[in-house]
Amino acid sequence: MSAYVLVAEDDPKQAELIRRYLEREGHTAAVVHDGRAAIEEVRRREPDLLIVDVMMPRVDGLDVCRILRRESELPILVLTARSAEDDLLLGLDLGADDYMTKPFSPRELMARVRVLLRRSQRVQRSAPADPVLRVGELTVDPDRHEVRVAGTLVPCTPGEFELLRTLAAHPEQVFSRAQLRGDTGGFGHYISERTIDVHIMNLRRKIEPDPRHPVRLLTVFGVGYKLTDGTGGRHHAP
Repeated sequence: MSAYVLVAEDDPKQAELIRRYLEREGHTAAVVHDGRAAIEEVRRREPDLLIVDVMMPRVDGLDVCRILRRESELPILVLTARSAEDDLLLGLDLGADDYMTKPFSPRELMARVRVLLRRSQRVQRSAPADPVLRVGELTVDPDRHEVRVAGTLVPCTPGEFELLRTLAAHPEQVFSRAQLRGDTGGFGHYISERTIDVHIMNLRRKIEPDPRHPVRLLTVFGVGYKLTDGTGGRHHAP
C-alpha cells in the first residue's frame, strides 16, 4: 500500500527521520515545518494521511486538527511531547484519529501509520452492495460514508464512522473496548481503550439529544458499549 503522507513537524531532524521511515515503507512523504503551511498544503493536495506535531509555530497542531477536520475526513495522527491525559485527549476531541507521545519508536509510528491507512482504505473501498444500516432514527451508509440522525447529516471522523458502523451492524449487542479495538478497522493494540472512550464521547455529542444522558449509544457498566434505537430509556454516560 503506497500512500502520500504529509508530515508537519518543526524539528528538522525529527521530520527527516519520519520522512525516511515513510519512504522505506514505500510511501511518498512531504514535510512542512509550521501549522499554517500544513493547512495550505492539505488544501492544495490532500494527503492520504497527516502526521502533525502539536508544538509548532504560527498555528499549533491542535488548531490544525480543528481547522482541517471541518473541511476533510483525512486520517490525522498527532505527535505530542505533552504527557498530561487532558492534553492527549484534546487532540482526539478536535478530530485526530490517533496520537503518540514523544519520544516514540519509529517502528511503532510506522505500525500506526499502517493501521490508519488500512482503515481509511477500507472506508473508501466499501463494496457497493454494503447495506445502509438503520437503528431507530440513526442511519449509517457505508457507501457514502454518511451518518444521519432523523435525516440530518452528522459529520464523523473516519475513526468515529468505523466505530459507529461496527455498533450499528449489531444493534443491542454489547461490545467490549477490546472488541471495538479489534473490529474497528484493525486497530489492534496500537489504539488504547481510552481512545475508544473519547470516540464514544464525541459520537454522543453528535447523535444524542442530550449527550449527558444518552439514549442511543449506551454504556453497559463493566462490559462496554452498545447501540440501541433510542426508545429503551435513559442511561448516564461514564
